[in-house]
Amino acid sequence: DFATPRAILTGHDYEITCATICAELGLVISGSKEGPCLIHSMNGDLLRTLEGPETLEGPEHCLRPKLIQASREGQCVIYYENGLFRVFSVNGRLQASMETDDKIK
Repeated sequence: DFATPRAILTGHDYEITCATICAELGLVISGSKEGPCLIHSMNGDLLRTLEGPETLEGPEHCLRPKLIQASREGQCVIYYENGLFRVFSVNGRLQASMETDDKIK
C-alpha cells in the first residue's frame, strides 16, 4: 500500500521555514523564507495570509518566520528572526507585537 496525501497546500513562492497544525480548528499554518505566513484548511484551501514585518530595505528583505504555534482558541504566535514576536487571530488580524533581545530556540 502507498500513502497518498490528504491535500496539497500551495501558495508559498519560497521554501517553508516553519509550520504547525492545529487539529482542533482544522488549520495548517506555514511560513516561508521570503514571504508571508499562510493559513490553510486541512482540505488544502488557502484561508488567510498573515503579512510579516518588512525591513527598511523593502519586502524582498523581510524578516523570516522561524517558529509558529497556534492555540485552540484561535491565536497564532509567530517568532521572526531578530527577536520579533507577533500574535494574530486566525482571521488574520494582528493583535500584538513585541521585540526581545533574547535568542529563542
